[in-house]
Amino acid sequence: MMSNTRFVLFLMMTWHFGHSFLVAPQQPTTTRLFGMAQPETQIKTKTTVKTASKQKVEIKKTFKTDDPVQNRDDDFQDAPMYKVMLLRDDDYDQEHVVTRLCAILDDMDEDQAATVWKQAMAAGQAMCGKYPFERAELFKEQLLRSDPMIFCDLVEENA
Repeated sequence: MMSNTRFVLFLMMTWHFGHSFLVAPQQPTTTRLFGMAQPETQIKTKTTVKTASKQKVEIKKTFKTDDPVQNRDDDFQDAPMYKVMLLRDDDYDQEHVVTRLCAILDDMDEDQAATVWKQAMAAGQAMCGKYPFERAELFKEQLLRSDPMIFCDLVEENA
């Protein structure tokens, strides 16, 4: 019983000081089985406790909320613009063309549509507006689907 108390005391001391330089004391034991002599064995236990107190500290750069982060270049190229050209056709009805141009093209009113129709009848074609390719193609398709059809063409602005 005394050796257990010493061992507990030893463990408490090593835990408190953080390292051990002593060997735990133990009594040699002999065990006899069936009347035969057993050799005496001693078991020595050595306990070492090392603590690492190094900590890696990372400093992160913080950004203020009012400072935007620049992740990409500001070198944007403008999309190529296409002219929607109304083509001349003698079968056109002025009222139908003007109403369809006003309904399909958002930025055109009745006076502008009438002027475009007159220019197309006089010169063979007239510009309805300049738009990016996808939007100009959409307007062209919508004018072709009207009943009766309104013919138009797309011309690249810088060509």
